[in-house]
Amino acid sequence: MMAMLMAQRVILEKMNFAEVPASLQPQVKEILIDSGMGYLAE
Repeated sequence: MMAMLMAQRVILEKMNFAEVPASLQPQVKEILIDSGMGYLAE
């Protein structure tokens, strides 16, 4: 649930991927890739 929230915030440019807590980054990256926005995790 938190990973989805963080992914949405990255997509909406409210935060960048580097600001996502390290423990959630793998899950957030997977969500971004599945959403066709994997480039936001680079």
